Amino acid sequence: MRSRPPHSQNTRPTMRDVAERAGVAVVTVSRVVNGIGTVREETAERVNAAITAIGYQRNEIARSLRPGQNSMTIGLLLGDLTNPFYASLAKAAVEVANEAGYAVLLSTADEDPEVERRAVGELIGRRVAGLIIVPDQGDHAFLNEINGHDHVPIVFVDRPATGAEADVVLVDNEEGGRKATQHLVDQGHRRIAILVAPSYYSTGRRLRGYRKALRRGGIEPDNDLVVTLRAGTTEEAEMATRTLLTSANPPTAVFSTTGFLTEGVLRACRELKTSVAIVGFDDFKLADMLPTPVTVVTSDTEELGRHAANLLLDRINGDDAPSRRTVLPVQLIARGTGEIGHP
Repeated sequence: MRSRPPHSQNTRPTMRDVAERAGVAVVTVSRVVNGIGTVREETAERVNAAITAIGYQRNEIARSLRPGQNSMTIGLLLGDLTNPFYASLAKAAVEVANEAGYAVLLSTADEDPEVERRAVGELIGRRVAGLIIVPDQGDHAFLNEINGHDHVPIVFVDRPATGAEADVVLVDNEEGGRKATQHLVDQGHRRIAILVAPSYYSTGRRLRGYRKALRRGGIEPDNDLVVTLRAGTTEEAEMATRTLLTSANPPTAVFSTTGFLTEGVLRACRELKTSVAIVGFDDFKLADMLPTPVTVVTSDTEELGRHAANLLLDRINGDDAPSRRTVLPVQLIARGTGEIGHP
């Protein structure tokens, strides 16, 4: 009897491929994969090693679909769901998908590359029709391997990804950083501090815009006024602001690069009973209701989610044009804190 050819990289690994590599029956692989029946520990370890080696993924929905058919489901993989930015993005994307008849499977990687890789594999294993991903900072070349057999359309949102070619929808972070800083320069400020959340793509571009605006205003950036935080929490921002404002040569203005950081800046200013000019990036709830309403640079987060979802639906429906890079505009909303002039 002729043996089967070795597993090809152009076909999806099957249970039979796993069985041959592990030297067991297909039924044994099925028991290990599905967690049913009894399999000796040594045998199960051999099966799991084979699964890892050839990249086998269980299809949760495939058994109910015709060959080559994907489900009417879209996968949405986001960052920190406690961040209102991502909640707003998700809400808009889900609305667009539902209107088109698609359900949405929501997952979060919370900036962990291993969790992200596992989540992508599980979503593809469920035969989603497409994926919207907020990528972490790592290399995304793994998508070419995981998605190589399925060719599921992918749209990156909020950040581009390295090592993988796909559509991406962004906001103009660099221009936002420039607008925020230029606004403070226009109020007469020259010592402008910036609080930077961990340098993902977005905040890194905001820092670039900050430096650009300073140089255009004839101000040499002072590294002592650039504070990069380890985790980007409100508490960190509060401590950093307190340190800045009680230093021998304090800034007269602060640009905070996320909504969480802006909250920390405001807390520190209240505790110190001091008044500095503040511009934050991203609007946040009740920012316009504070005693001095907060000036922010913001984008239409819901439009970001809608645009990404519509682009993905186009790909699902057969659009095979070259990958697109869409950059959505930002606007500065002057409310009060950013209009405090140089003392």
